[in-house]
Amino acid sequence: MEFQELMGREVLLLEDDLILRKRISAHLGQQGMEVTATETCLEAQRALQEFHFDFALFDLTLPDGNSLELLRDSQVPGNTLCVIMTGAGGISSAVESIRLGASDYLTKPFELDELTLVFVQALSRSRSRRATEHLSEQTKRKSENLFFKGSFIEDLDSLKKVLSADKRLTGNLPPLLIEGPTGSGKSSYARWVHANGPRSNSPFIALNCSAIAENLLESELFGHEKGAFTDAKDARIGLFEAADGGTLFLDEVASLSSSAQAKLLLAIESGKIRRVGGNKEVSVDVRIIAAANQDLRAMIARGEFREDLFHRLDLLRISIPSLSTRTNDLPQLADDLLGDLCRKYQLQKPRLSKASLRWLQLYSWPGNVRELIHELERAIVMYDPGKDLDLPSSLQMAQEERTSFGTTDWLNVKFKFPEMGFSLEEEILRLIRLAIQQANGKVSAAARMLGVKRDYLRYRLKKEKLQKDEK
Repeated sequence: MEFQELMGREVLLLEDDLILRKRISAHLGQQGMEVTATETCLEAQRALQEFHFDFALFDLTLPDGNSLELLRDSQVPGNTLCVIMTGAGGISSAVESIRLGASDYLTKPFELDELTLVFVQALSRSRSRRATEHLSEQTKRKSENLFFKGSFIEDLDSLKKVLSADKRLTGNLPPLLIEGPTGSGKSSYARWVHANGPRSNSPFIALNCSAIAENLLESELFGHEKGAFTDAKDARIGLFEAADGGTLFLDEVASLSSSAQAKLLLAIESGKIRRVGGNKEVSVDVRIIAAANQDLRAMIARGEFREDLFHRLDLLRISIPSLSTRTNDLPQLADDLLGDLCRKYQLQKPRLSKASLRWLQLYSWPGNVRELIHELERAIVMYDPGKDLDLPSSLQMAQEERTSFGTTDWLNVKFKFPEMGFSLEEEILRLIRLAIQQANGKVSAAARMLGVKRDYLRYRLKKEKLQKDEK
């Protein structure tokens, strides 16, 4: 930032030393700043009540008291950047001023050019802090707009349980593993946990582990020292240090190399990292959220993922089912997403055509929520106002699926009942077991696939078990 940024800024100066007051006023005036000079805390208090100031420059000890009282009593507005001047030995008071909201402090004697630099740095930090706050607010608003209706309420219940555990801890939040197929919303849920948790005002750093070349991944995570490798012309901190005090989201964690897995495990266990090419350990307090679209247990069995790392990451777990198991919720979900997209494109929300609503539930959505969003957005871009909205691509793909199976009905109309008959009860149980198998053992998801209540499935399974026990 250039010093020209200070031109025209209003400064409240509180200093009882006449000579120093004149020197500071003259120097700041040369920088194009407007200075209001005061000698006592009472004068400064009156000035703060009458005028707005960009900066406040306060000596620590004044004839009528201590300037920290102005900060302690909230006399200095939050958008006024305050710098405290203190004599040698007043470091404890200077630290107290920072705790009370001062931007910085200067130890007397100091060069006047140093004062200008402190003002520039305070302004830069203020802008950076505001940008961070804005990003945090945006992230929180997005997370608040997530769809938590119908079967998605179960996801919200799981997320709230994680938050409840987080809020009972002051630090060292346990890792969280989010499982789910591609496009199911794992990153959105990770941001929701961060935005609504105790670290919402701290950094949220995301890394797609599969998007970084293997030879650069460790440097990206842990940083590197100058000369650590050919292109390391300067030292650089890694994402662990950047996320210190906040959250590090590792998407597609299954793609990590065995070496990176080992170092990640060590960092989680010790709370320390070592930069590539360095020998100094750096302590970090980072909450790890990992996402996986593959079955890590199957990868462990194949020797592709470390079992000890899995158990570390799997301390808390959220599993997101595929969209194909939530067919009853699709019309409402699509309508909700459509509203967000229409606000983005500044369009009045149209109504989905009857054909689109029908095909919405017939198509299997292998790309899950992400694919649904893309289809809706594509339809919005090509939309003719005044008509119902069609989903052409999805409709076409659903038609192909329909054609490949020959019918939209699961029942083969050519089926003939055997003359000896068969047990309807047994076939209902077969359907239930098949649904549970396709839902990866999740009874709630299987119930949605069958269009029945979860308690009904549990009743039938319990009844079957009792019958077997009696035999």
